[in-house]
Amino acid sequence: MKYYLIAGEPSGDSLGARLMEAIRRQDKDAVFVGIGGEGMQNQGLHSLFNISELAVMGIAEVIPSIPRILNRINQTVEEIKRQQPDVLITIDSWSFCARIHKKVRALNLNVPQVHYVAPQVWAWKKKRARTMYKYIDLLLTLFPHEPKYFTPYNLDTIFVGHPVIESTMKKTPESENFRQRYQIPQNNKIMLILPGSRHNEIKHLLPDFLETVKKMRAKHFDFSYVLPTVSTVAEHVKQIVAASGLPIIVIETEAERRAAFQNADIAVAASGTVALELAILDIPHVIAYKVPKLTEWIARRCLHIQFVNLTNILLGYEVVPELLQTACNPDNILQYLEQFLDKNILYRRQMENFAKLRQLLGLGEQTPSDNAAAAIIKILKNRK
Repeated sequence: MKYYLIAGEPSGDSLGARLMEAIRRQDKDAVFVGIGGEGMQNQGLHSLFNISELAVMGIAEVIPSIPRILNRINQTVEEIKRQQPDVLITIDSWSFCARIHKKVRALNLNVPQVHYVAPQVWAWKKKRARTMYKYIDLLLTLFPHEPKYFTPYNLDTIFVGHPVIESTMKKTPESENFRQRYQIPQNNKIMLILPGSRHNEIKHLLPDFLETVKKMRAKHFDFSYVLPTVSTVAEHVKQIVAASGLPIIVIETEAERRAAFQNADIAVAASGTVALELAILDIPHVIAYKVPKLTEWIARRCLHIQFVNLTNILLGYEVVPELLQTACNPDNILQYLEQFLDKNILYRRQMENFAKLRQLLGLGEQTPSDNAAAAIIKILKNRK
């Protein structure tokens, strides 16, 4: 079977890499083509183009990129037509992937069309749920509350679980000697700095995060600082960190990133899937995020959610502090980080509720990626 996979950003690439592994466990002769990042390429995918071109977010940032993105959409559709895959699987990035699905459906290729990671219709654009059935045959969701938004509109929707559980909970050989590799003193605590995986996130968040590190170093001498990043923004990150003169360890590979998480004590992070990883590993953390004024103005009028952090959204109440816009500043970040060091009520509240989150995201014996692979293979068999 030939599987055409599309992941438009690093978080989708990570999901795609694990999905490819799971598919190969169930279909040893699987052939993979499509679009992906470093993780999927390490699994044998030759990407049609570099996904960093798609890693834009926010209205002000997206508009100048529209011509290039539209060209990539057309190029991708032509490649799908040429490859004639047995199934098309898109991962996250619904705004990009939806346009591909619509064009492919119009070609009548008779290819099962699957989307992995539901668009967050519970947060905004609820009307999307009513029309997705026209363009895809199967939707795989990461969260248990999501199928109810789509099944009333004749879309086959399956909750498979969140693969973040697979990567974070398992110890790796790299994690055992992580401190030794980077000459981190055994008595030092490790703080993770996680400013996101998009260039505009780095631009808006990293300066405040670095200033937080400066303030931490002035008050706490027993810390080392690690910044895991991804290939799409690595050079940008390294330039900013080097200019700061701060002794921050920048790591790029997925294996080293996982090792850093396994050894971390506290973290400051942009909002996103990374927050779930931190919670699953019981790493106390604060979320800090800011966007340009235009993006903020539009978001306030479109979003219908109480929280932006997935942990808080899934649990229904605030467990992880959310420092947004003007509240996203070094003094506020430092205030919460020091509360974690004191292991006060906020620290205890996070530990208690992170355990609840792990139960919520798990599905039992089979891993989420294996669940997703099984659902995809089933739809293929039913088409035969």
